[in-house]
Amino acid sequence: MKVVTIPCLRDNYAYLIICEATRQAGIIDPSEFSPVWKVIQQQGITLVSILNTHHHWDHVGGNQQLLTKLPDLKVVGHHSDRGRIPGQTHYLEGDETINIGQLRGTWTHNPGHTSGAITYYFEEAAFTGDTLFAAGCGRLFEGTPGQMHHSINQVIGSFPDHTQIYFGHEYTQNNLEFAQSVEPGNRWIQTKLEEVRQLRRSGKGTTPSTLESEKLTNPFMRDHSPEIQNTVKQQDPSNNLSPASILRVIRRMKDNY
Repeated sequence: MKVVTIPCLRDNYAYLIICEATRQAGIIDPSEFSPVWKVIQQQGITLVSILNTHHHWDHVGGNQQLLTKLPDLKVVGHHSDRGRIPGQTHYLEGDETINIGQLRGTWTHNPGHTSGAITYYFEEAAFTGDTLFAAGCGRLFEGTPGQMHHSINQVIGSFPDHTQIYFGHEYTQNNLEFAQSVEPGNRWIQTKLEEVRQLRRSGKGTTPSTLESEKLTNPFMRDHSPEIQNTVKQQDPSNNLSPASILRVIRRMKDNY
């Protein structure tokens, strides 16, 4: 499998997943047409599917133009996004496999950011959309703190630690700066922040991360940290420090960061 990262819009990422044996490919979250189409032509592949992680415009904005060029494309998303993903043809529900050439992918339902948010998993790579970012998670537009905590920590968090996390936006530096503010004693955050600042100064992106790195640096996966618990108590003295309550407070802090 080959993954090609495609920067789109201001800070979005689309991902081209290529089966190198057949040269067939799928595109994850084509937020705009032109950069995606340019890479498709450069790679000399046959695009067979669009894989949308959720319905937001900045993840599906290129669907219709791609369908104009390639009307037989499969357009895949969660069944609850029926009518919200342009051109959707496949409605994931159950344990369907996603096939791209000889590649066999799976998917998980991750409500929190939206009710129909999903992650696609191919080989050792997870495409998490706006559910799990490097050092962050998505805003809670349609889900609850409990749902988001479960999606990140029990669902995505159950993947092998070496899993590569391909996320939907280049938010990493800001996310790590926030993470440092709520857990300033975490040396892993400081080390990664220095690395990310250097990458961004060089004009480079920070995707992918790894699940192992997220467990060390992502505050939304670190409710067990005494330092984060103390931060939460300072913000909300009556907080019972349940995982969902911690995420609720940390997410509210990040919304206002």
